[in-house]
Amino acid sequence: MGKKIYVGNLSYETSDASLFDLFSAHGQVLSARTIVDRDSGRSKGFAFIEMGTDDEARSAIAALNGTELDGRQLKVNESIDKPRTNDRY
Repeated sequence: MGKKIYVGNLSYETSDASLFDLFSAHGQVLSARTIVDRDSGRSKGFAFIEMGTDDEARSAIAALNGTELDGRQLKVNESIDKPRTNDRY
């Protein structure tokens, strides 16, 4: 288990600040970053949260998965890093 959390099914209006506040109830939030489309600047509907410890991350996942924020039911789970490839030429 890592300290990084994936949050999916976000409303396009959900802000980094609202995610920071929501997750702060479960421990120290090191970062809350909503992923945005490079071209349009619009949210892609998911974010990554980094908690202070693994235990805080587990607590936040258990407490917040399936809860509602901005009219959407959140999908909260451990973030799994995908291996990076150097396929760009």
